[in-house]
This record gives sequence, C-alpha cells and structure tokens, in this order.
Amino acid sequence: MNRYIRSYPFTILCVVLIMVLSFFSPPHTPLDKVAMIDKWTHLVMYGGTVGVFWMEYWRSYYRKGIRLSPTVLVVITIVLPIVLGGIIELLQAYCTGGRRSGELADFIADTLGVLLGSLLGITLIKTLAHRLCNKKSIR
Repeated sequence: MNRYIRSYPFTILCVVLIMVLSFFSPPHTPLDKVAMIDKWTHLVMYGGTVGVFWMEYWRSYYRKGIRLSPTVLVVITIVLPIVLGGIIELLQAYCTGGRRSGELADFIADTLGVLLGSLLGITLIKTLAHRLCNKKSIR
C-alpha cells in the first residue's frame, strides 16, 4: 500500500483538493460572470486528476516496474472518479445545509472530464511507450 502512495502522490493530492474544494463556499470573483465556469471547473478538475494519474502511472510502470492490470486501470481512472463525483454531488445536495447544491450538470461535467482525461492519458501513454520502444530498438 505504501508503495502506491509513494508512486501516486500528486494524484492523491488532486483527489484531496477536489474533496476539499467541493465542500467550501467559494468567494465571488469576476469569473462568476463567465458562462458555465462552474462546469468547466469540474471538467478540468476531474480530467486533470485522471491525467495526473496517467503521468504518474507512466513513471511508476516504466521506471519502477509497477504494473496495474487493465481492469484495475479502468476502475481507478474511470469508475472511481465518476463514483466520487456522484457521491460529492449527493453530499452537496443533502448534507451542506444549502451552502452547496448538488447538480446533475456538475456530475455530467465530472464524467466528461474523467472520460477526456482518460482518453488523453491513454493516448499519451501509448505515444510515450512507442517513443521509448523506438529509442530502445535504435540502440
């Protein structure tokens, strides 16, 4: 367990930040006037977290030899973040005393972020693996 914590520190930090930011009352800023800024924020937070995971997985796999099965990767990069987003939206709707509201649109933005982050992460991993294999075959 400890090796996984050491292998994915930024992913863990991103998840903790999502949880903290999901339950505090944000201050009003000029960005409040940007259309759908909240949805874009959800998309970027969840997509970024999944992207960070893929970068750390790349490092763990190719530098330390820590390999995860495809099933575990799907659970970690798709299922768990979507479930986390849903649970957070439910908690916001029912447990914050009206300070935060759980919205289906936020959950959809979370899910889109997860799917985009996974797509970009997998593409990045394949590209990096291809380049690494080509460098090794040249030597």
